[in-house]
Amino acid sequence: SPQVQPFLPQWLAQPKRVQKHIKDNLCPIRDVPGIHPRLLKKLQMNGIESFFPVQAEVIPAILQSASNGYLMGRGGFRPKDICVSAPTGSGKTLSFVIPIVQVLLDRVVCHVRALVVLPTKELAQQVSKVFNVYTDGTGLKVVLITGQRSFAKEQEMLVQKKVTGYCSLADIVVATPGRLTDHISQTPGFSLMQLRFLIVDEADRMIDDMHQNCLNQIVKAAFQVENNSGSNMLFQRTKPGPLTAASSRSPQIPLQKLLFSATLTQDPEKLQQLDLFQPRLFTSVYSEKKTLGDGTETEQDTNNKYTLPEGLSQCYVPCDLNSKPLLLLYFMLKMKFTRVLCFTNSREASHRLFLLVQAFGGVTVAEFSSRLPPNERQRTMKEFEQGKIQLLISTDATARGIDVKGVNYVINYDAPQFIRTYIHRVGRTARAGKAGVAFSLVLRIQERRFLRMLRDAGIQDIKKHPVKGNSLKPLVQQYEGALCKLEKTVK
Repeated sequence: SPQVQPFLPQWLAQPKRVQKHIKDNLCPIRDVPGIHPRLLKKLQMNGIESFFPVQAEVIPAILQSASNGYLMGRGGFRPKDICVSAPTGSGKTLSFVIPIVQVLLDRVVCHVRALVVLPTKELAQQVSKVFNVYTDGTGLKVVLITGQRSFAKEQEMLVQKKVTGYCSLADIVVATPGRLTDHISQTPGFSLMQLRFLIVDEADRMIDDMHQNCLNQIVKAAFQVENNSGSNMLFQRTKPGPLTAASSRSPQIPLQKLLFSATLTQDPEKLQQLDLFQPRLFTSVYSEKKTLGDGTETEQDTNNKYTLPEGLSQCYVPCDLNSKPLLLLYFMLKMKFTRVLCFTNSREASHRLFLLVQAFGGVTVAEFSSRLPPNERQRTMKEFEQGKIQLLISTDATARGIDVKGVNYVINYDAPQFIRTYIHRVGRTARAGKAGVAFSLVLRIQERRFLRMLRDAGIQDIKKHPVKGNSLKPLVQQYEGALCKLEKTVK
């Protein structure tokens, strides 16, 4: 039977295209209209002279949507929600940090006006760091809540109790879902009623069922009715609906949603749940028309759902289960790979592989998984970035979206089961226009499915890279010794 094409709403069907070739389309920061001189100076101090294409498109769009300040009175239109789908390492974070800091620069009273929700602690830390750089010296307060501090300590950072009631200590809150919902339900005085921007980063992961509830709670908290004090009734928010004389009476703070992801779902039903208002989609995920010799155009890879970084080369190595550890050691010791990020499908597999490589010797190796406390993870990351650790073995959860400096190789020790996982893993290298290589170790029984998964996503340029058994022979003896050593430790 013919496949039924789901009906795509117009905004999904006709998005605003963003150039995907980063290097050829850099835009000098002064050429992007409307950025505050103070922020231009900050950008330059941080060595940023040009914006990536995503930044050059999205920053003005967000600024534009707040051009009448963040209050909207009569005749002010409610700003459209914004979705951005762009590859890993294409600069999504700055594209919301800059405009949000700018819109809030002239705020008088401190209220939570921007909330950024991210799936992992590492990502939240990374984003709050960037906010701190650009709010430094502005008087705007950024608070990070990820559960790394005690709940009471976080409460102290968020609100202060005064004789007159509670006041907010945060303008911008960067949070992980679990901790955030705890504060919404348990922290007196923590209010989202003045929330102007809700940013959901790594949105596809946040739309997944486990976090959907979190997003609902945020929106509910944002539209809560204050019943005790009459003074707040002036700025009472109403859920967007038909315009009536009553609804246009008082100025309102609109709540605008900004969604960012490398693999934004195209599933209209899922996006429906987010209850977006006249959304605009910016995407660098599209197929390119190629002109053939005879002047006719062909639409290349029409089913190209995802874009990968430009400087990325992809290879796969057909192998069997027993040769996988040997292949990894061969790449590290014989091929002298450096700065390798290696992915397994579980914490247990990561841990075991780490112990094995350690027992073998000759490779500086570390593991990066949710088994480890956050401070240890940060230290490991730092040492990896400094080149002290050559091999970092990780699970998907930990490495999602994280910006690791200078990864030369990504090795998929376990072939990923889903195309999104593949995209996110290999996107840890070749960031910001640099080159990088991704190797996938694929069991012969997985080979067909693996290649079909890539082909269905329009990824064609992966090369087969067989490694002959003879090349692995010299490692076998020492490897068996390491295995014995490991068995003893495990016992």
